[in-house]
Formats: sequence, C-alpha cells, structure tokens
Amino acid sequence: MINMKHIQIAFCVILGLAILVQPPASEAQRPGKVYRIGYLGIFTGDYERGPQNCPLTGSPNWQAFLQGLRERGYIPGKNLSIECRWTEDRDDTAPPLAAELVNLKPDLIIASGTVQVRAVKQATSTIPIVMTGVIDPVGRGLVASLAHPGGNVTGVTDTLIEMEGKRLQFLKEAAPGISRVAFLGRKGRVLTWAEQYEAAAQTLGLRLQFYAVSGPDELPGAFAAIKQAQEEALLVVPSGTFEMDDTPQRLVEFATRNRLPSTFSGREFVILGGLMSYCIDEPATRRRIGFYVDKILNGAKPGDLPVEQPAKFNLVINLKTAGTLGLTIPPTLLMLADEVIN
Repeated sequence: MINMKHIQIAFCVILGLAILVQPPASEAQRPGKVYRIGYLGIFTGDYERGPQNCPLTGSPNWQAFLQGLRERGYIPGKNLSIECRWTEDRDDTAPPLAAELVNLKPDLIIASGTVQVRAVKQATSTIPIVMTGVIDPVGRGLVASLAHPGGNVTGVTDTLIEMEGKRLQFLKEAAPGISRVAFLGRKGRVLTWAEQYEAAAQTLGLRLQFYAVSGPDELPGAFAAIKQAQEEALLVVPSGTFEMDDTPQRLVEFATRNRLPSTFSGREFVILGGLMSYCIDEPATRRRIGFYVDKILNGAKPGDLPVEQPAKFNLVINLKTAGTLGLTIPPTLLMLADEVIN
C-alpha cells in the first residue's frame, strides 16, 4: 500500500524542482513578440536621433537605461521598439506629447521628470507608467505611497528632498567663511526645496537668498542680481532647465568669474569647473528602469511594485577650482568624496 506521506514528500520535491528550473522573468518573453514602449523625456542634448526620435548613442544615463533593458533580454530593434518624445523643458508641450504616445497604444510608457509623469498619468489610467527623475512622488500626488503606489504608476525616485540640505552642509564645510548663499532655482518650483534648505541654513548660520528663472534666457538677470547683492556662494537647485545646451557651462563660468564657491546636483558641472556636487548615482538609477519594464511586461501590476529610492549618493569635488578660489578642502570632507578632480 502506498504511503500517503511519501506521496506528499515526492510531490513537494517535484514542485520545488519545477520552481527552480523555471526561467527568470526576462526569459519568459513570448517568442517572436516585439514589445513597444513609449518614452517621454525632457531633452536629449546634442545627440543625434533615430527615426523613432530616440538618441542613437545618447548620454551616459540613456546608455545606462538601455543597458538595464538588455540585461533583462530586451534589445531595441530585435524584440523591443521605443518611441521617444521630448518636451525640451517646455511644460506646455508635455500633455500633447503624452497623448501622442498614448495613442500609439504601447505596452508601457516611461516618463522622466515630474511634469512628464503627470502628463502621461492624466492621459491614461490603464497603460502602465514607469517614472524616473521625480523627487517626492507621494507629495506631488503621483503615487499613493512608496510601498504601495496603487494606480498605474511606479518606478524610481530621484534625489531625496531631505538629502538636499546635505549639499548646503558640504558647501559650508568647503568654504567655512561664507555667510550668504544665492539659491538659484526654476520659477514656480523653488518653494519645493525652500523648507529643507532653510532648516539647514539656520543650523549652519547661513542666509539664503532665492533667485528664480523660467529658463536659460533669464539667467543674465539672475546673475546681475546675485552679483549686485554680493552673494558669497552659489547653490543651484536640480532642474532640467539647468542641464540643457550650454547652460551648465554658463553657470560654472559665472561662479568662477565671480569667485563664488558653487554646489550642483550633477557631476558634469564639477567636470566643467564647479566646486562640488552631491547627487545620486544616476546611471545606476536609470539601469533599474529595466527591472520595472521586465516585471510589468511579464504581468505585474505597476500599483503593486514598490517605488525605489536612491541608495547611493556621490560627492564630487574639484580641487583645482578650490585652489583657484583660495579654499583648502578639509581632509574629513575629502575622505567622504567619491571622486576628487585635480
């Protein structure tokens, strides 16, 4: 007579083996299926674009995004088609471009930036949306919570807003003699950061003066006002506006010309001659988009996938610029730096 306990054990062993030999999600794609995704971003820079309006090579962040897809078996031109649209940092273009992507009926849409995510969310409640480049998505009403986003939006967040005060602290450590800091941001969005920076400024004994521009065309006016007020340092708030075209170079040149210790949210500014930056590991964050794409294309609901926050921040310091400004970077700060440019 067959022992039922032995049958149960055998069944469990077979079931366990079946689970172990199941292919990972990236191998569970339907043979011959070409997935179609939309991408709504801010700008591509000077990179050449292909027929679907996507960069042929693109920035390091774009390349990291594609790498994340390839790691999970999604190859553009083979089993994946990407349609790209770009707002060029004009908020009014986001809704029509989002509607255009939705009308293509893609399997999902990737949206980079708060304005872009909101536009796509307003255009569709059914197509999954993977967001990136967004700060405080809960506070901005894009998801219900990080652990349980709900709806059709999930993805990765950008710089943690509570960490922005750290940039001000590092600036003060690098230039202990400063007492007045020009706080340059985009008009209509400066207040998003004000509370965190004001709290940090009070702790550090600094006075912040806010300057806001709608776009690069208004920078000369802001520069003149900063110079007239005799500000002693410059802090530039994260914004796609300040990353477009030659704007990074203009910001760095202004700071250098007026001997202002400066801090930015991207490494590229420090490479150009800015004093320092404190930012997330952007390529690593963009690579994580592939994880969400793979999960969703294999049946996961975006509302069930927790939103990821950045885990690593990079401090980059330009010692040559420090020398030009007559600053001696404390050894304790240099020890914290992930990269030092000589």
